[in-house]
Amino acid sequence: MPLAAFPKCFLDALCVDHTMTPEQWVDMAADQLDIDGLEFFTEFLPLDDDARLQALRSQTEAHGLAIPMMCYSPDFTKPLAEDRAVEVTKQKRAIDAAAKMGAQFCRVLSGQRRPELTLTEGIGYAAECIQACLPYAAEKGITLVLENHYKDSFWSFPEFAQKRDAFLALLDAVGEAPNFGVNYDPSNAVVAGDDPIELLEQVKHRVKTMHASDRYFEGGATFEDLKKLDAHPMAGYASILKHGIIGRGMNDYDKIFSILAGVGFTGWISIEDGQDPEVGMEHLKLSADFLRIKMKQYGLR
Repeated sequence: MPLAAFPKCFLDALCVDHTMTPEQWVDMAADQLDIDGLEFFTEFLPLDDDARLQALRSQTEAHGLAIPMMCYSPDFTKPLAEDRAVEVTKQKRAIDAAAKMGAQFCRVLSGQRRPELTLTEGIGYAAECIQACLPYAAEKGITLVLENHYKDSFWSFPEFAQKRDAFLALLDAVGEAPNFGVNYDPSNAVVAGDDPIELLEQVKHRVKTMHASDRYFEGGATFEDLKKLDAHPMAGYASILKHGIIGRGMNDYDKIFSILAGVGFTGWISIEDGQDPEVGMEHLKLSADFLRIKMKQYGLR
């Protein structure tokens, strides 16, 4: 099982302030982290610049690192069919970028949990859009992985299929396909109010990739406080919800890795760590060290 890193703690620098370039992230991560690959995010990539994408791929590979996955956040729950069609086109653009950079996987989501949408409508919209993308992904040699997600950093509402029942319903609605599976994130199950171990037991045979993360609530806040905040439009994450060093938060990685080992999981694990860029690399190093130890312990490396 190879280990990658995702620059969660540097997303503002990469996507908003542009005080860091993807080239700088590649060099910094390669020099400082014990990893095998880097997961990229469409929001900080020049998707229309093929030459620069190829240069980033070459730069990454020159460090001896792979690019396993392209992270993307489609919003497939938009009420109008023409808007959802635009989102399908954007997802295909992300698939193109993944293929150009030599990735095997591209993340897919359901979309935002807009208050006016019923469960049936949201699942139907998202499943139809994902199904529309699967043949295109197959042509490009890309596997789409549906994440049990909390919320994109730039969305107003949380993930439509955030909770376990909705997530499982969406998986069932999309159906089985050789190039479709799950990107499992235990922390997102926790903040959804679900048991991450119970969710993993239900999807373990469909897990293709994993986001390794840990979360905690700041200042004594609770899941109930988070639900109140998420009930209203709010761009980005709730301030009370923090990413932390992996192995020091809410998740039982011994149990998680035991289950994955039991089903012969050999896919990529990507570190999704870091809230504060000031200590981002330090925390990423600690998370990588913890995961290497656990991966070896459970025969996943």
